[in-house]
Amino acid sequence: MQVAAGVGKPVPSRRARAAFISPRVAQRGLLYLVVTLTSLMFLFPYFWTVSSSLKTAIELMAWPPTMIPRAMQWQNYPQVFIDAPFALFVWNSTFVTILAAIGQVLSSVVVAYGFARMRFPAREFLFGLCLSTMILPPQVTIIPLFLLFRKIGWVDTFYPLIVPSWFAGAFSVFLLRQFIMTIPYDLDEAAIIDGASRLSILWHIVIPNSGAAIATVAVFSFLGNWNAFLEPFIFLNKNTKFTLPVGLRYLVMIPTGPGLPRDNILMAACVMATFPVILLFFVAQRYFVEGIVTTGIKG
Repeated sequence: MQVAAGVGKPVPSRRARAAFISPRVAQRGLLYLVVTLTSLMFLFPYFWTVSSSLKTAIELMAWPPTMIPRAMQWQNYPQVFIDAPFALFVWNSTFVTILAAIGQVLSSVVVAYGFARMRFPAREFLFGLCLSTMILPPQVTIIPLFLLFRKIGWVDTFYPLIVPSWFAGAFSVFLLRQFIMTIPYDLDEAAIIDGASRLSILWHIVIPNSGAAIATVAVFSFLGNWNAFLEPFIFLNKNTKFTLPVGLRYLVMIPTGPGLPRDNILMAACVMATFPVILLFFVAQRYFVEGIVTTGIKG
């Protein structure tokens, strides 16, 4: 121990300070190590997909596998557009995803506002009934939906993939309701005193203050519709209307010569299919994280 000049209080020595700081530094270093290893574990499948997309079919099937291609096969990417109408698949997925995401956001905001702000009989029961639909897997409802859409002539059209999203979704309603409840109700009361309607309050007060939650719902809706496979696979018949997930399966099913695997072409198509998702994440990352963190503070 040392004594500070003019103060008379003992000052810890450098060795004592190092011993005091070391556990904290070690704990933080261990945390960084765990985060780094976990990140590498999640990134490895994507790295393997990119690496496989640049290999020949023979190299991809060789054992032991190689992490880095011996020679970059960039021609695998344009080959995707030659073997299948990949650009059409991308357009179909973009068209369906954007319209479905818009409908999901708009309808969910309206329903969530009603549950969060309005008082009506059996409100909590109806909200619980809405949430209970999340426990139903899509495999349970896909057959009744197919029979319904076939009856009204919607099979092999985009309507079954778009129209249901315009009737809100349980998870989106829950997320937005919890966020709207964090907005002070005093704003609504002030607007009501000034003569504003409920729709005007929703448009001019609630929506501008719910940007993070709306962005989060939009991201979830985009990802869900972009990656959806079961519904397009059931409802679409013509390959000119296939979305990307079904189109990737179509790419695998194209007949080829004996002993010619197409896994490298499929990996190239998968890499290109992930570009919009990665771009969306980097663009909306701040809003996405903010929406998740602030949702559920009040319930």
